[in-house]
Amino acid sequence: MLDEEKQALRRAVRRQIAAFSPKYLRDAGEKIAARLDGCPEYRQARTVLGFVSMATEIDTLPFLRRTMEAGKRLTVPLCTAPGRMEARLIRGMDDLRPGSYGILEPGPECPRLAPAEIEFAVIPCVACDRQGNRLGHGGGYYDRYLAVYTGPAALVCPEALLQRSIPTGPLDRPIGLVVTETAMYRDGIMKI
Repeated sequence: MLDEEKQALRRAVRRQIAAFSPKYLRDAGEKIAARLDGCPEYRQARTVLGFVSMATEIDTLPFLRRTMEAGKRLTVPLCTAPGRMEARLIRGMDDLRPGSYGILEPGPECPRLAPAEIEFAVIPCVACDRQGNRLGHGGGYYDRYLAVYTGPAALVCPEALLQRSIPTGPLDRPIGLVVTETAMYRDGIMKI
């Protein structure tokens, strides 16, 4: 029942995303990157997990560039098996190449970092609610990673995709910080 509920919500949200212009996703990515700059957990972190966005997600390139320009160590996921990923350290965008699902990933020569070495993680979602419950793409990559990563994290999501609530199961871990292009939500409370 829970899986069917999540699949139905994914279909509805994907129809909504299909109506977004690439400009909206680029602008939202830039504004979210600026909001993340102001996040104390991000400012204090020396090692950050980001992600390379797909065409249907907010553009994360501004955030990735800002992180590297700030002198932080930047890691991005490398998919290693179905539902499994690990954080790999990159020195620049040239370290990325097409990988799983056509998403740019670090090459196998990029050093692997353990979840305990990550001090702040930026987590993608198809949609989420203000309490930080996320609807992923359904592959379980981040669910498994978040089962072992316990540090500070932020969900990034276009404001237009915030849902009243997200169906959750026992393995779903809420993320206490949600960042959109218009606001930040800590434990469901808006902080502009």
